[in-house]
Amino acid sequence: MTELWVERTGTRRYTGRSSRGAQVLVGSEDVAGVFTPGELLKIALAACSGMSSDAPLARRLGDDYQAIIEVSGPADREQERYPLLEEVLKLDLSGLDDGDRDRLLTVVHRAIDQVCTVGRTLKSGTEVRFEVDSGDRV
Repeated sequence: MTELWVERTGTRRYTGRSSRGAQVLVGSEDVAGVFTPGELLKIALAACSGMSSDAPLARRLGDDYQAIIEVSGPADREQERYPLLEEVLKLDLSGLDDGDRDRLLTVVHRAIDQVCTVGRTLKSGTEVRFEVDSGDRV
């Protein structure tokens, strides 16, 4: 299983790392060149939807189809949460007739609903556990 962690690199700045060698810069909105944690959450959702719908779209549109998934949702700062996240998949379906288009969109929605782990987790909620390891326990 891939190990994940973040390392503090400055005031409200972290580098997220994986045991596979990937990294992402994370920080507050006022720091250039970083994603905020909330932005990463949104990107994870959009990427998961894209990856979940990739196979059915490639089968119908070809392996080189172009797609952009925009994702947005303002934070509720009183509750410190995102009450609504909205995704828009932009792709060219002009080569399909209405029936083929509708069937493809049904398959895309079904694929995302069934296999997008991030979306399924957000929709159902999840338990989060946090602890501090101060290194002083034997």
